[in-house]
Amino acid sequence: MAIYSIRDLEKLSGIKAHTIRIWEQRYGMIEPRRTKTNIRYYEDEDLKFILNVALLNKNGIKISKIAKMAKHDIAEKVSAISEVNFEFDTQLDALTLSMIEMDEYKFDRIITMNVQKMGFERTMLEIVQPFLDRLSLLWLTGSIRPVQENFISYLIRQKIVTAIDNEPFILGGGIKKFLLFLPEGESQELSLLFLHYLLKVRRNQVIYIGQDMSINDLQDVFTIHKPDYLYTMITETFSKEPVQQYIDTLIARFPSCQIMVSGYQVLTQNVKSSNRVTILKSLDQTIKFLDQLKNRNTDGAHEL
Repeated sequence: MAIYSIRDLEKLSGIKAHTIRIWEQRYGMIEPRRTKTNIRYYEDEDLKFILNVALLNKNGIKISKIAKMAKHDIAEKVSAISEVNFEFDTQLDALTLSMIEMDEYKFDRIITMNVQKMGFERTMLEIVQPFLDRLSLLWLTGSIRPVQENFISYLIRQKIVTAIDNEPFILGGGIKKFLLFLPEGESQELSLLFLHYLLKVRRNQVIYIGQDMSINDLQDVFTIHKPDYLYTMITETFSKEPVQQYIDTLIARFPSCQIMVSGYQVLTQNVKSSNRVTILKSLDQTIKFLDQLKNRNTDGAHEL
């Protein structure tokens, strides 16, 4: 069982701590537990309830009316709203709730409905990516448990892999070939997997070798496939060497290809771009770059 402070509830629900206290005192909606030293805390069921209440309240239902509803009626109303209201805040709150409850069915319904409405790429960009940004903040502040993060990350990974598999292989002359990898020590691959999808849907060939990859292993793959581009992300703390030194090693070891890099550590360490190295500072910039390549990849291409 996890325990939460009122500040945790505020971060997860978007409802100010002062407002939550008013709801407690005026409507008796939840009752915090207290430690032996009289510090208030909340449990999983309290968090789930506040998330549901917050979602209804943000969708125009007065708190006085919500306070009179039974808990199962609140849950049913939340489910109904999540299926018809595609506004950003509603979908983000619904995804957060599916993570807290570790409810795979609820997660699948949210993603599937959004994909049907606006396609996989827009769903990832407009719903899932902002959710992952929220997830990172909640993780850093200790507001969610590792098991919750692992649960939702696995489900998102499944969706991306399925979308990749649904795209045909592209063969033929003039097609750009990308080798995607994460360096040793890097394990957060959701963004790299999404890049795989973005590349494939834009009719590029992709060799994906995943996370924690040494330079020597990378060299073996490079020798076989001879890609036009190397793409990597450096987000976690780089302990062995400065990021610029690592990039310089890539330049020296792989002289025949362009190198594309992104990630938090790349930006904070001011890695230099050059005629061989492209620094991509955001996902939007990455997509613009890929779209510029897209129109050049059509001659002689065919699907398999």
